[in-house]
Amino acid sequence: MCLGIPMQIKHINGYVARCEARGVERDANLLMMLDQDLQVGDYVMISVGNVVARIDEDEARKAWALYDEMFTAIDSSSA
Repeated sequence: MCLGIPMQIKHINGYVARCEARGVERDANLLMMLDQDLQVGDYVMISVGNVVARIDEDEARKAWALYDEMFTAIDSSSA
């Protein structure tokens, strides 16, 4: 199973976007989104190193809140 990770574009260099989420930066390939006019500041969903969708800031926050719940539940069940 793969989870998409919501991130914000910080820099674009050709077909690569430097994205950030929670202080972590990663490069992501833009080739799957060539039909979109992605810009610095946009929120995107990253999966397996590729930008797969543009999302809004609210969707990104909701996804992270859900992931936080999942990680908390996993941590609680491990203890």
